[in-house]
Amino acid sequence: MIDYLVQSRVALALASVEEDNPLLMVNPAFCDLTGYDAADVVGKNCRLLQRDAPNDEQRTRLREFLTRPRQPNVRTAIVNFRKDGTPFVNLLYMSRLRSLNGATSFIFASQFDVSRSQPELLADYDRDLGAVLGRLAPIAGEAGIVVEGTLMTIANSAATVAQAKLMLDDLNGVTGD
Repeated sequence: MIDYLVQSRVALALASVEEDNPLLMVNPAFCDLTGYDAADVVGKNCRLLQRDAPNDEQRTRLREFLTRPRQPNVRTAIVNFRKDGTPFVNLLYMSRLRSLNGATSFIFASQFDVSRSQPELLADYDRDLGAVLGRLAPIAGEAGIVVEGTLMTIANSAATVAQAKLMLDDLNGVTGD
């Protein structure tokens, strides 16, 4: 399962269910997106990508997901920062990976930069992430892990990209005249 995640071209991370959900692994696509090496982030909570961005609503949604064991997944656009300090809007998808007895074994996450994307790239990402989840399910099943939840399709990719651009404008103090 880990080999499959590492080889995926979609930015992926796997976190522990232990207190503060430290990252256990990130793949090369995650490193390319964020500028962080695995050694920089493994063992730390992924919130380090948020720095001091005003992500109140998004943080609430993520906390709800983490504290509600029956909630299978969450998807939200959240302001993150690359290692060099460059902000981007991350379309974050998180899902639970459960053991056969129902206990959450890991938190699976995928990241995609929607801040400067074209809607068709977002559609490609949705397709690629759907393929990752579809392929991950049987691989995880062989290890006794159930991939819970499915990827929710974005109804309006253009609106998501526009929202991301507004979030970046707000962060940069740019106003639309």
